[in-house]
Amino acid sequence: MLQASEYYKDKNNLSFQDNLLPSKLYPIGVYDKGGEMTDDCEVCDVRHAHHSDQFKNDMKNRLSRIEGQVRGINRMIQEDVYCDDILNQIAAVQNALISAGEMLLDAHIKSCIVENIQSGKLEVVDELMVTIKKLIR
Repeated sequence: MLQASEYYKDKNNLSFQDNLLPSKLYPIGVYDKGGEMTDDCEVCDVRHAHHSDQFKNDMKNRLSRIEGQVRGINRMIQEDVYCDDILNQIAAVQNALISAGEMLLDAHIKSCIVENIQSGKLEVVDELMVTIKKLIR
């Protein structure tokens, strides 16, 4: 995926992932041109998670392993590896993503959801229900 800084350097070098760029997800001003989040967004209510450095490192490590598995699957396909072996690797990636999602959901409920409910923002429960429905499909 292109980093925001790469996007601004070369807007003609676009890929299918362009809709995932911070500049596409948030209005201009939320992310600066270096790809860092800023707090001075005047047109939206940008929410932030408050996870520990240990949690962020654990998630980063998990997602890096998953990314490596996906690259491995791509190589397997290019090398004409037996389909059953590839399917087993795909199942492993799916399980790893589910596990990462469960870990993040647990942290989300214990921090973000609790904080919002304590501050009177009960609509966060509806948002959580939508998210859970997406995860269990």
